[in-house]
Amino acid sequence: MTPSFDRIGPALPTSPVVLSVPHAGRDYPQALADRLRVPLVQLRPLEDRHVDTLALAARADEVAIVARRPRAWIDLNRSERDRDPRVDLGAARFGTLQLSTRVRGGLGLIPRRAAAGTEIWARPWSADDVAARIHGDHRPYHAAVADALAAARARFGIAVLLDVHSMPPLPGVAPARIVIGDRFGRTAAARFVGRIEGCARRAGLVVALNTPYAGGHILERHAEPGRDIHAVQLEIDRTLYLDDALDAPGGQFDAVARFVRDVIDALADEAQPAGLAAE
Repeated sequence: MTPSFDRIGPALPTSPVVLSVPHAGRDYPQALADRLRVPLVQLRPLEDRHVDTLALAARADEVAIVARRPRAWIDLNRSERDRDPRVDLGAARFGTLQLSTRVRGGLGLIPRRAAAGTEIWARPWSADDVAARIHGDHRPYHAAVADALAAARARFGIAVLLDVHSMPPLPGVAPARIVIGDRFGRTAAARFVGRIEGCARRAGLVVALNTPYAGGHILERHAEPGRDIHAVQLEIDRTLYLDDALDAPGGQFDAVARFVRDVIDALADEAQPAGLAAE
C-alpha cells in the first residue's frame, strides 16, 4: 500500500507557516472498495475535492503535510476517541461513549455516511482494522504535523498551522465563501485571523468566522498559542475553484490559488514582520 500522506518541503523549515491538508486524499484502498454498499463515486461528498491541488499550487517552499488516503478510510480531523459503534467494532473497548454530534451524524473517526441518509458500509469494521489505521495512518500524520510545527517554532520562535479544507456552498442570499476557524479564539491569536479576513476582503470574498465551521481535532491537538504555536482552519467554497460538476479544477482555480498564497504570505508576515526578521 502506498504511503498514507506526503510530507513536502525542506527538512529545516524556511517559513513559520506549516500547511495541513487532511481531507483531500483520493487513494482508495481495495479493502475499502470491497466493503462498500454504495458505488465508490458516492464517497465523493466526503472529499475536500482537489483542495490539495489548490494548496500545493499556492505553496512556495513551506512544509506541507498532505493526506493521500481518503477521509472515508479514516478521518484525520477526528480524535481517536470519536468512534462510532455502528461501524467500528473497536468502539466497545472504550465502554459507554459520550458520542459527539458529529459521530451521531455519521462523521466519526471512521465515517458511516457520505451524505445525509447514505450509509456507506456493507458491514462494520473490526477492532483490528480500525487499530491498524490509527497506528498506520492517523498517528503518523499527526506526528508529522507536530514535528513540522516544532521545527518551525525552533527556528523562528513561532509557528502557524494553516489547516486547509473546502466546503459545499453555504445557503443564504449572500453566503460566506470563506470560513475561518479558530475554535472560537482558542487556537490562534486574533491578529492571525484578522490577516486572513483582510486577504478575503481584498479578493472580494464574503468571509465568516467559526460559523458553521470552527475547526476540529487538528486545531485542538496542535495549537498552543501560549507557546507561540497557532493554528487556523481555512474553509474554501468548492464552487470557487472547481468546475461546474465540482469534480476537477475550474476556470477560477488560479485566482483562488493566488488568494491562498496571499493568506500564507500574510500569516508569515504576521508571525515575523519583515523588519523584525531582518534583524
